[in-house]
Amino acid sequence: MSKLTLRVVQGADRGKVFGDLTPPISIGREEGNTIQLNDERISRFHCKILLDNQHLVLTDLESTNGTKVNGQSCQLKILRFGDLILVGRSILLFGDPQQIRARLSETSLLAEKAKAEQPSDADFEIDQHLIAGAVKQPSFANPPMIPDRLSPSQGAQFAELLEYIHAGIGEVVDGIQSSESRGTVTISQTNWQSLMLVYSNLAELIRSIADPEFKLPG
Repeated sequence: MSKLTLRVVQGADRGKVFGDLTPPISIGREEGNTIQLNDERISRFHCKILLDNQHLVLTDLESTNGTKVNGQSCQLKILRFGDLILVGRSILLFGDPQQIRARLSETSLLAEKAKAEQPSDADFEIDQHLIAGAVKQPSFANPPMIPDRLSPSQGAQFAELLEYIHAGIGEVVDGIQSSESRGTVTISQTNWQSLMLVYSNLAELIRSIADPEFKLPG
């Protein structure tokens, strides 16, 4: 695969560019990391990026302050060019200008932006408003792709997990009472608790995938 680039767009190391990288890539405060950052809120070995099944996967290494991608906390996340990785007080932009433009060209956002301006190949200007928007990007706008190359048993397990999520949310949706005049939606306490149970169980499942040593309750 092509070489990878990470640009520090916010933090004490702002402006630094780490290019020509190949996985595995480690990010942290300590010497010995592929990317060493001067940020006291970053753990000694904070997170890493690995290549697995043609996907670039970011894994949080049980860091003290956690890792976020586009504003969303994660322990395990497939990276895409243009993603913003938040570690400590630092924000890193993933991908070089060409890789990011190639991804953005697939979205209507770039189509509208391209009409107003044509970025130069020599540089890549980062709009601070765009960064703020990416950090707060809605997590439900674009659902993730279904994992490829699943074995039959893995596919069945994955379908069972999706059915659990769908059924849990469905129970809440069925009990919703909406008021168009007030612009509000209300649910019963029972349905709210059911939703929180699904939410909690999903958090534990995500943790168990990212950390094989984590044991699910019960």
